[in-house]
Amino acid sequence: MRDLNHIQNLYFIGIGGIGMSALARYFNANDKSVAGFDKAPSALTRSLEAEGIQVNYVDELNQIPKEFMAKENTLIVYTPAIPKDHRQHQYFLEHGFEIQKRAVVLGIITRGIFTLAVAGTHGKTTTTAILGHLLKETGAKVTAFLGGISEDIQSNLILKGNEVMVVEADEFDRSFLNLSPNIAAITSMDADHLDIYGNAEELIKTFKDFAALVQENGVLFVQSGLQLQGTTLGINDGSDYTAINIKIKDGAYHFDLKTPNAILRDLKCNLPGKHNLQNAITALAMAIQYGSPTSELAGALYSFQGVKRRFAYRIKTDTLVLIDDYAHHPTEISAVHQAVREMHPGKKVLAIFQPHLFSRTRDFADDFAESLSKFNKVRLLDIYPARETPIEGITSEWLLNKINNQDKKLVYRDQLSEEVKNADCDIVVMMGAGDIGEMVMEVEKMLSDEN
Repeated sequence: MRDLNHIQNLYFIGIGGIGMSALARYFNANDKSVAGFDKAPSALTRSLEAEGIQVNYVDELNQIPKEFMAKENTLIVYTPAIPKDHRQHQYFLEHGFEIQKRAVVLGIITRGIFTLAVAGTHGKTTTTAILGHLLKETGAKVTAFLGGISEDIQSNLILKGNEVMVVEADEFDRSFLNLSPNIAAITSMDADHLDIYGNAEELIKTFKDFAALVQENGVLFVQSGLQLQGTTLGINDGSDYTAINIKIKDGAYHFDLKTPNAILRDLKCNLPGKHNLQNAITALAMAIQYGSPTSELAGALYSFQGVKRRFAYRIKTDTLVLIDDYAHHPTEISAVHQAVREMHPGKKVLAIFQPHLFSRTRDFADDFAESLSKFNKVRLLDIYPARETPIEGITSEWLLNKINNQDKKLVYRDQLSEEVKNADCDIVVMMGAGDIGEMVMEVEKMLSDEN
């Protein structure tokens, strides 16, 4: 597929996904007819419907609006996460419709436009959101496709023009190999998605393949310590771009940024945790490379409010804190722990974790156990299966037995609020990439009513 000029209608199968919904919003804003299917209503699908996008939740052909049955000007966009026996998908396949993965369509959109791409097994969503915000606030005519909901705009799409694009480069299913960025960053290459890659070496090879896609005269930024050649990013470590003179005040980082050419002084990052300081450094470096006015970057960074479910404070008082985080990998859980201990020293912390995928739980069980053992108390929910079927012997109870913590137990969703109420902790951290985000709202309501 060369371009999208002949396409008027776009039908998304899995429209409620974070990446799919951003694409749907983009085309809807560009006067295309947009509709789609998702398996259940969610905050995302409801927001799409509020924007005039038709969404159906029953996998039947009669749910597809008639205009999307005209194959000569209709494009079907799908996510690899949909089941192979999906009826609507099968119909479009059998009747010769133009069908493309989300990643291919994103690659087509960015073709010919100056593109900044952020890749990495951790940090890419927050970094992309900060970068999009920096460019927007400093006057760039930017479109940014985000992998999360920015608190600033309550959306996963920044739409201020088409002179430059910012995209989250997703390694799942090798999606990011459809991009050809002018400026790229790789934040991390920890083993993940081994159901796709098989082993960590293959994952690293694919990141190197992505790095090779940076266009001639482009720039690749890499976090210091990665097995890649590029402009380095770090914290107090002599990297090409590094944070220095770091202080914590009122729950925020105050720092200077040393670049190859100058020092940007008096920067402030309101996001807790050294991983978020690293994300801010990456976004600042990419914005400087693009040509954003450096005199305006401090104010732009200070105004960034964060990303939903990325160390998001749902309750923050002197006596009680509730934090919601998307962490679903051992490295991410450890980063959350570091941030909690740094910002709330001496407090008793309850960690509630919903494992995501049977294969990931199996592949990183010992690492999960080690990272979760650091909290004062641990509660595990059942494994969220997402696209997978159960694997024999891989359960939350099996994982719980590996955790070295005297106060640990399994809990079911209907027990969770009561469990939190009785836990006697100063800080509650809820983590996971499944539907635990919906449970956070229930716990928040209970705690708010109690107080």
